[in-house]
Amino acid sequence: MTGMAILQPVVALAAWTMVMWFWLYGSRISSFGKVDPEELIDDPHVSLDHVLPPQVEWKAHNYRHLLQDPVVFYAITLTLAVLRLGDGLNTQVAWAYVVFRVLHSIVQTTFNQMVPRFALYALSSFCLIFLVARAALAMF
Repeated sequence: MTGMAILQPVVALAAWTMVMWFWLYGSRISSFGKVDPEELIDDPHVSLDHVLPPQVEWKAHNYRHLLQDPVVFYAITLTLAVLRLGDGLNTQVAWAYVVFRVLHSIVQTTFNQMVPRFALYALSSFCLIFLVARAALAMF
C-alpha cells in the first residue's frame, strides 16, 4: 500500500524498546540481591539510582528515553502513513532516526560517554524535526 513503508521503522523501534526492556529487567533482577527493599520503601530519598551500579541503571535511563522523544516519532510517522506520505525520503529519514536511537541506546547502556551519546541524540532529533516539518507542510 502506498505510504505504508514508514511503518517498518515504527515496528523496528518498538521492537528495540522491548529488547531494552528485557535487558533492563535482566540486569536489575541480577542486581536485586544488593538492594534492601525496605530501605527503598521507607526512605523517599533512596532510589535504585543510589543503590544499584551505574551500569545497571544506564539501561533504565535509556528505556525511559525510548519512551520520550520516540512518542513524537510514532505519532508523526503514523500521520505520514495516513497522509500516504510514508514512502521514499520520509521512510529513509525514519530509518535513520531508528538507527540513531539504537546507536544512542548502545552508547548509553555500555560505556555512556556524553559526547557520542549527545551527537547521536542530536542526529536523531534532526531526523524527527525533518519528519514533523514534512507532515506540517502536507497538513497546512
